[in-house]
Amino acid sequence: MSHHTDRQALGKLYVVATPIGNMGDITRRAIETLENVDWIAAEDTRHTKSLLGALGINQKLMSLHEHNELQRTEQLLDKLKTGEQGALVSDAGTPLINDPGYHLVKRLREEGIEVIPIPGPSAVITALCAAGLPTDRFTYEGFLPAKPNKRLLALEPLANEVRTMVFYESPHRLMACLDSMQTVFGCERELVVARELTKKFEQFVSGTVQEVVAYFTENSDKVRGEFVLMLAGAEVKSAESGEATLLEQDKMIEVMLKQNLPVKQISEMIAELTGEKKKPIYQRVLELK
Repeated sequence: MSHHTDRQALGKLYVVATPIGNMGDITRRAIETLENVDWIAAEDTRHTKSLLGALGINQKLMSLHEHNELQRTEQLLDKLKTGEQGALVSDAGTPLINDPGYHLVKRLREEGIEVIPIPGPSAVITALCAAGLPTDRFTYEGFLPAKPNKRLLALEPLANEVRTMVFYESPHRLMACLDSMQTVFGCERELVVARELTKKFEQFVSGTVQEVVAYFTENSDKVRGEFVLMLAGAEVKSAESGEATLLEQDKMIEVMLKQNLPVKQISEMIAELTGEKKKPIYQRVLELK
């Protein structure tokens, strides 16, 4: 029997994104998938039962959360090996993005079980697209540690990060998190905080870190719901006399290397563009090659 036929006989797992607030955001494909699988593995079966009820779907549910994922993975693998079809959902949004499912998906892929994503809502992307911060490059940091010292330790390596940074935070830790950000990034860094995304009281608060802290201090009634914090990256400081920064120089070198240009020619061109000496540039091109 060929490997292809074997794979056909196996079941499939569908990783299904569900609404983060507004029920209108569920996709037709997600509904059809949830209706037609043999079972659904859910982060919280009570929450998912409520969602399915609203959609008019009656389906077999099993829990899969951070405390039972390793054990449950083996049980679900056995089911899929017999040809059953399953779905994985989290409480809201896209599974695995700060939600359980990584161990399950990794294991299934190792075993040759097909894992099919059913795309849909994700708080990270939903928040970013309306924040007005650079989105060509960003880094997703998830939830920060709860303890102040550990939170500062997690933030400090990001002080010079030039990409937009995205964090999740809960209401009861929001002010402490903002305080830590102010300590590490200063008062003037641009920050956008989104809350209650896609819901009735959706809100974006933007300004400097200091201004955002002041807003939530004065409007403590707004410290509720789920939060997405988006912090502008550090500015790439231009060197004196218009010389390119090392970061910009490296980018230029990498682009030219991709064009398969000779090292000598690259160093000459960069030297002409930046006004710097050829020898150190030549050495840097060799390092990056």
